[in-house]
Amino acid sequence: MSERDGDGLCSDGAPEFVPPRASRGRRSGVILPGGGQDPDTILLDTLKAAPRRSSIIKDPSVQKVGGGRKKTVSFSSMPSEKKVSSAADCLAFMQGGCELKKIRPNSRVYCRFFMLDPDLSCLRWEPSKKDADRARLDVSSIREVRTGKSTETFLHNGPLSDHLAEEAAFSIIHGDDYQSLDLVALSADVANIWVTGLRYLLAHPSKMRSEWLAAEFAQVDEDGYGIVSEDVAVATICKLCPGIKEAKVRLRFKEIQRSKEKLTSHVTREEFHEAFCELCTRPDVYFLLVQLSKDRECLDPHDLRLFLETEQGLSLATTEGCWEILRRYEPSAQGRERGLLGLDGFARYLQSPECQLLDPEHLGVCQDMNMPLSHYYISTSYRSYLLEDQVHGRADLGGLIKALQSGCRCVELGVTDGPEGEPLLGVVNKYAFLTSQYPLLLYLCQRCSPGQQRTMAQHLKKVFGARLYTPEALPFSLGGRATTLPSPEQLKGRILIVGKKLSPEQDGSDGEISEEDEEIGGELGVVLVVPPPSQPRKLSPSSPKAGRLTTESPEDLVMFTKRTLTRVRPSSVRLDSSNPNPQGYWKGGVQLVGLNQQTPGAMLDLHRGRFSQNGGCGYVLRPAVMRDEVSYFSAHTQGCVPGVPAQTLRIKVISAHNLPKPLGSGSKGEVIDPYVVLELHGVPADCAEQRTRTAAQNQDDPLFDETFEFQVNMPELALLRFVVLDDDYIGDDFIGQYSVAFECLQPGYRNVPLLGMTGDPLPHTSLFVHVAVTNRRGGGKAQRRGLSVRRVGRRGREYVTLRHTGIKVVDESFKPASAPLKEATDLREEAQSTTASFKEQCGLPTVAKLKQCIQSLATRLQSPEGTMGASMVLKEGYPCLEPLVNLSEPTRKLLSAYDTMIAAQKQLIENADSVQERIGHVQREGMDFHEELSRLGEKEGLKGRKLSKAVESFTWNITVLKVLIMVSKLSDFIGLMADKYLVLW
Repeated sequence: MSERDGDGLCSDGAPEFVPPRASRGRRSGVILPGGGQDPDTILLDTLKAAPRRSSIIKDPSVQKVGGGRKKTVSFSSMPSEKKVSSAADCLAFMQGGCELKKIRPNSRVYCRFFMLDPDLSCLRWEPSKKDADRARLDVSSIREVRTGKSTETFLHNGPLSDHLAEEAAFSIIHGDDYQSLDLVALSADVANIWVTGLRYLLAHPSKMRSEWLAAEFAQVDEDGYGIVSEDVAVATICKLCPGIKEAKVRLRFKEIQRSKEKLTSHVTREEFHEAFCELCTRPDVYFLLVQLSKDRECLDPHDLRLFLETEQGLSLATTEGCWEILRRYEPSAQGRERGLLGLDGFARYLQSPECQLLDPEHLGVCQDMNMPLSHYYISTSYRSYLLEDQVHGRADLGGLIKALQSGCRCVELGVTDGPEGEPLLGVVNKYAFLTSQYPLLLYLCQRCSPGQQRTMAQHLKKVFGARLYTPEALPFSLGGRATTLPSPEQLKGRILIVGKKLSPEQDGSDGEISEEDEEIGGELGVVLVVPPPSQPRKLSPSSPKAGRLTTESPEDLVMFTKRTLTRVRPSSVRLDSSNPNPQGYWKGGVQLVGLNQQTPGAMLDLHRGRFSQNGGCGYVLRPAVMRDEVSYFSAHTQGCVPGVPAQTLRIKVISAHNLPKPLGSGSKGEVIDPYVVLELHGVPADCAEQRTRTAAQNQDDPLFDETFEFQVNMPELALLRFVVLDDDYIGDDFIGQYSVAFECLQPGYRNVPLLGMTGDPLPHTSLFVHVAVTNRRGGGKAQRRGLSVRRVGRRGREYVTLRHTGIKVVDESFKPASAPLKEATDLREEAQSTTASFKEQCGLPTVAKLKQCIQSLATRLQSPEGTMGASMVLKEGYPCLEPLVNLSEPTRKLLSAYDTMIAAQKQLIENADSVQERIGHVQREGMDFHEELSRLGEKEGLKGRKLSKAVESFTWNITVLKVLIMVSKLSDFIGLMADKYLVLW
């Protein structure tokens, strides 16, 4: 039986009314501080003195219906001239009131009209069976305001909660028992207004920004009359807010002049302040700032350090480093002197290279460069010296120069009879090592007679000199039956000639090498022109043939490429210079995927993203499963590496900034309708694409606030590509893009610098996103991976199992691993599940960091007077909490979850070494059978397909045993808690 206490009840979760659709051409409301406010006005006093302020929000927020009953309309349909643009407007909107859904633990939903009292002291809601004194919440009792569905009410409401929008949900935590009032607004805009307004009530407004703007205005006010010309005002705002369009600023001043019916275009200090706050305030940054700052609209070094540690993943952040950030980015002298980072300084910091999505570690060479050449993907150019098409296109050295400058380490040259080769070689020699010092492979497509080949050899020696690799120059050989190739480090600064070497019996022929010769995978390889040694075999198929290999026998291709450099080039029958998808060949282990570097587009974007993960040096270490002598890898299955669980990548696209119109587009007028596409490229199980909604017209700074999740089975091969497109176009819809390797992603709030079609940065154009990865593991770096831990419904755990090979002696050697593998899974699962439970009790999502949980726990245990309700002490090296006072039931449950988590992690850490050693012992014994596996199988009567299956099962088992428990990060967590978080108590 449903409870009904008024017209607002909708216990089935359905709203009573349908919000009107946002009309085209109108902007969503945004939350901006200080817009239109006199800098000397104190906000709270103003609101209390004039609580109605109906001129700002009368129409969009409240309408009288029937007998005085209020009805809310969609905030997104607000006319732009009445949008919420300041903290004052947020409070005024709340005073006017609006409809919100109130969510109860019993899975009931009540539509209530919530409003803020005129004196800003309490919230009230109606209708209700409760008396008026009970249907209220004092602002003074509010302890915390949370966004999203993070409380027990949301988390335990099952299907009901799933149908409620994450971005429109928020909770008010109040009282000594930390009770929650759980609400859902009609839209994310309205939720942001309530959250911002409530947090603003808990804070104290700052005048730092107003004083800074006044000082900047005074510098250009030469006469000191408080008035400047429009040109000066526009130039000043463009200087203070780089990237903003001048026409946009000028238009705003024209609007101010018309609204005031001014006869002059001069700008007053107040008008300057108003225009700056409206145009240059980033609402997404302001909203984040309000969340982070406890008592003001700015951050001190302590606030900033917590942000860096808990959100940005910078565990080594220091107070001194935070002071340096503050001094570097805070524009106001007052803020720098007082150690405060205001809204504009915080926005500048978030837009800086320090907060880019790409981990700065990858800006330089960060991978081991001492492995054989075959262990690396190598940036490869194909006919980049040809313009336009591949048949009639004219040659141009500019394309070759750009390929070398972009970091290509394998370039192709067509060589024919004649003296033209030397100038071309000179260009190669000049630009060979300007971008990267690692070896350059020069692939020669010969069309020369034997006599001309000898002439060419002389040219090569003359032009390249000591740079040209020859066997006698270094103490190793690339020819013969060498089992490994030299490393990029060993070949630094060397040029290697690659191509088809004619056999001695061909010496009298014309020497021509056809494309077909290359396609059939003849004796191609590293050719040392003077003197020419014997060749290692090298596969060089065209893209269609290679594509069939990666599809039909990818495991065989991966095995082949462990010791052999393999090159794939675009099909020779193409007329244009289009590019194949390199990802399809990288997953098969192909090292050299030739692309036309002169052809912009998605394929070249992915190429740039792949090779940016090692400093752009042209060499990227392949995944360990493609390097290890014995390893199992199947690109076409969900669990492509056995024993390794998929990771979850969660991307929140918050906003975009300073978006230009598409080049060459025929879009109507001067407006754009942008949207963002997120593409995940990798093994087939990982490939996915999602997109945001389309922003309204004229949205060069749109707010999206949408979250997307991707499952990543093989992070070492995954690439994430952001593409911004225009929905209002005729012809070209491309605005910008950015491609990045999964392993280069930085967690937390990050800016994504957008690139144009040719890969050049778009000035001041970016996306603002939040990144979180759960169950993250290392890839190309020397880090351990986690064991597979998956739940199958409620039936319990799914353990990693070893396969039966059918070879008795081998199977007997693997048997002792069963027990430690099960123990490893149990230890890992307990650590993961108890940590997830602790996060849930803290009201945080599973992607939250443990430091955020500790911060939430400290806040929960702190009394209004500032004393702690529990002390943290070290017991046997582990941080434990001991209650000091009687705690409420929710807080006791939270401490119990914490104790359970610490106990599980203690078990994991103290038993991990023993389990690892037992698993490692079995793995080492198993490897003793590797060399004679075929002989042992034949001895058991295994032939053909059965023998191949035995080898595959053996490889599976060895791979599983290599995947040991990851303890390093958990140990770091315990150490960090002991070292850093004792200060919270």
